[in-house]
Amino acid sequence: MIKSMDMSSHFGSLLKTDGEYILHHEYFMLKKQYIEEDHTLNFTVPIYEPLPPQYFIRVVSDRWLGSQAVLPVSFRHLILSEKYPSPTELLDLQPLPVTALRKPAYKALYDKSFKHFNPIQTQVFTVLYNTDDNVLVAAPTGSGKTICAEFALLRNHQNGESTMRAVYIAPIEALAKERYREWNEKFGKSLGLRVVELTGETATDLKRLEVGHIIISTPEKWDALSRRWKQRKHVQQVSLFIVDELHLIGGQMGPILEIIVSRMRRISSHIDSTIRIVALSASLANAKDLGEWIGATSHGLFNFPPGVRPVPLEIHIQGVDISNFEARMQAMTKPTYTSIVQHAKNRKPAFVFVPTRKHSKLTALDLCTYSNAESGDKPLFLLGSEEELDIFISEIKDETLKRTLPLGVGYLHEGLNSDDQEVVLNLFVGGRIQVCVSSSSMCWGKPMPAHLVVVMGTQYYDGRENAHTDYPITDLLQMMGHASRPLVDNSGICVILCHAPRKEYYKKFLYEAFPVESHLHHFLHDNLNAEVVVGVIENKQDAVDYLTWTFMYRRLTKNPNYYNLQGVSHRHLSDNLSDLVENVLSDLESSKCVSIEEDMYLKSLNLGLIASYYYISYTTIERFSSSLIPKTRMKGLLDILASASEYAGLPIRPGEEELIRKLINHQRFSFENPKCTDPHVKANALLQAHFSRHTVVGNLAADQREVLLSAHRLLQAMVDVISSNGWLSLAILAMEVSQMVTQGMWEKDSMLLQLTHFTKELAKRCQENPGRSIETVFDLVMEDDERRELLQMSDSQLLDIVLFCNRFPNIDMSYEVLDGDDVRPGDNVTLQVTLERDLEGRPEVGQVDAPRFPKSKEEGWWLVVGDSEMNQLLAIKRVSLQRRSKVKLAFAAPAEAGKKNLTIYFMCDSYLGCDQEYNFSVDVKEGGDGDRSD
Repeated sequence: MIKSMDMSSHFGSLLKTDGEYILHHEYFMLKKQYIEEDHTLNFTVPIYEPLPPQYFIRVVSDRWLGSQAVLPVSFRHLILSEKYPSPTELLDLQPLPVTALRKPAYKALYDKSFKHFNPIQTQVFTVLYNTDDNVLVAAPTGSGKTICAEFALLRNHQNGESTMRAVYIAPIEALAKERYREWNEKFGKSLGLRVVELTGETATDLKRLEVGHIIISTPEKWDALSRRWKQRKHVQQVSLFIVDELHLIGGQMGPILEIIVSRMRRISSHIDSTIRIVALSASLANAKDLGEWIGATSHGLFNFPPGVRPVPLEIHIQGVDISNFEARMQAMTKPTYTSIVQHAKNRKPAFVFVPTRKHSKLTALDLCTYSNAESGDKPLFLLGSEEELDIFISEIKDETLKRTLPLGVGYLHEGLNSDDQEVVLNLFVGGRIQVCVSSSSMCWGKPMPAHLVVVMGTQYYDGRENAHTDYPITDLLQMMGHASRPLVDNSGICVILCHAPRKEYYKKFLYEAFPVESHLHHFLHDNLNAEVVVGVIENKQDAVDYLTWTFMYRRLTKNPNYYNLQGVSHRHLSDNLSDLVENVLSDLESSKCVSIEEDMYLKSLNLGLIASYYYISYTTIERFSSSLIPKTRMKGLLDILASASEYAGLPIRPGEEELIRKLINHQRFSFENPKCTDPHVKANALLQAHFSRHTVVGNLAADQREVLLSAHRLLQAMVDVISSNGWLSLAILAMEVSQMVTQGMWEKDSMLLQLTHFTKELAKRCQENPGRSIETVFDLVMEDDERRELLQMSDSQLLDIVLFCNRFPNIDMSYEVLDGDDVRPGDNVTLQVTLERDLEGRPEVGQVDAPRFPKSKEEGWWLVVGDSEMNQLLAIKRVSLQRRSKVKLAFAAPAEAGKKNLTIYFMCDSYLGCDQEYNFSVDVKEGGDGDRSD
């Protein structure tokens, strides 16, 4: 196969070989607003044997005579990848009963669901449950691979609960949460195991790792936690490492998945105990390479073909030859309805996947319209009674959903209220409605078994490319996997409606196992930087050796052209890895993250340490370092924060430019000639909208959530960069922005707006309260009657206010300058700070009350010593405070003798109005070291 050709400013595309056969044709429209930008058109074509000398790409305008271009693609140096080994044969074995688990407690876990394991589970049972070998199980989605992972967990539990520390990696957050709910119910309640989910906050995650028997994580969270494995013994004590959906190593998540699996294998080789690796994947053409990479022997490698499913799947692929995306989607609605009526007979459930949340709503309405036209007294897709449904519908918040559910059609998308999602899922899975329409991104992490799955369109809008892009094959396989109801159906059906030119492509890759390749060579900078920081890589040779642990290294010689190799000899391989390492390290050196000494030895610099610790890109930390100056103010700080590389992936969807422009026009800080297709401008607008409490809905709300979730670690990294330069006022300002992100307000707003139910009008009334102005949270600590009269709220609202006031940090702070009697210029001065929290009536410690922040958060603090007169930051320390803490800060005494007034700041990262500030002085005496006697 050859794939991906750059196209620029031409219309239409034809691909020919020797002028005889058209292998691919596609109509491509260039829009006026993107005329200055390069465009990438991806297509896949077959290669036949004997190999032709070249293919031709011909681009022809549909408007202008003579406007065409021809590009020959030579195959002279093409090295085709090796033939793939045969898949694993599914043996005709007697189904294994659950009694094979031998222990009654284990058997009870499955008794209520089934009495026998399916054929795939039966075949892999022995190696997973009776040995400690590394295993790869590659099988179609819906084959019961999660049960296979549970065999390994139960084996690990058998080896001893005291030594059990199993890590399960789910590729996305939704799948991790679903697995946590399921396993906490199954293993937590039944076997008494502690199942924990990592949060992404290092301090919290280290505690959870220490106490957990089963640790559930996403690749990024485990990467951040396991980077410092040499210092973290609990990472070294992992006994079982389960990686789900490992075929995603070929997708967006791939490089991080590859790094963490390589790291766990490397850790296992450096410590005495063995870490067992169990990987689950879809069927793959090159599963042998993947299995050998994770250390699986031939006995532990199972790669079942795509057609081997516990519930056989019937696939129908139908092409729609309409170039315009929206027109094509509209044309697919009737075939979707026809497919449901034809293939989901006898009231069997049907699930429809569409590209976006907008299409999920429109398609649900269209299906209702078609069913209304053909149904009699009772709606065609309504399976339950109308009276029964009314009870559920009364809880629904979404107005359109209230109209479609009585007709038996529900829909799901990311912007739907979580309670509404739960109701729709319960009605669908419970058999009360027959049809559910879902946006494509919801295919992961939700249990949605159906008899029929219709994939209505296989493209989505990619804002970064300003074009419609095909779903990854992995997503398509996941959608198809939902057409499986074991023990209910004898078969499932999947109907795929796609753009006509893509029909042959799907015919090949949906019926045959597909190969995966590594993407690590494009995303190596931050990983190498992290390994230099922790001392795993100390020189260039170490960096090359490090790469030999990766999946990429195994694939270099198997598919050399994909990795830019011109040959497969040892010399080609060595030169390629050396060049790759040289280029990456050169970039890290120019960004001041790493220094290279004697052209060989590597040393981590401060910026590299910060980037690795906060899990942010080296390009982001370089931008922070070069853009921040002592005179930066709030507007500049927000511009620099929004410029982070982490926000470069924010999508710009069709029609969003005008929404973003309107959002910008209503914000505190304006933009000069804003480019509304720039994701960094969008990030800035969404941050300011959050502070101003301007409501954004739909896709923008989901994007705002992502912006806020990244903002805290970016701001903490920014504080560290600023502190390294010794800029006091700017560091304090960045800390205040962290508070603003948590509470969703500006620093100049009334601090009372942090309290739930408070409005700007109520805050103003409190401030103008006759007798005593109420300006801070502490001012609300008063008699109940007085508070009721002031706030004029209901009892339940007043209770919320009281609970917030009780949780609001009330911390006593005292300090002492140690050895402060004999301080000379430049001496180290130690300040000891004692912090004690008032816990009266405060059952929860550390959990932030922040309804406007998208997830729960632990509070954090900074202790800062500074010279406010000189705007100089002398010392800083990050503090996590539960009850009582003593903290020492060391800083250099001023260079000039005399009494120097300094300030100590105690700053929160989550609440406004609880910061503390005290002045103290240091008496610096004249004389250097030569005048002092020991």
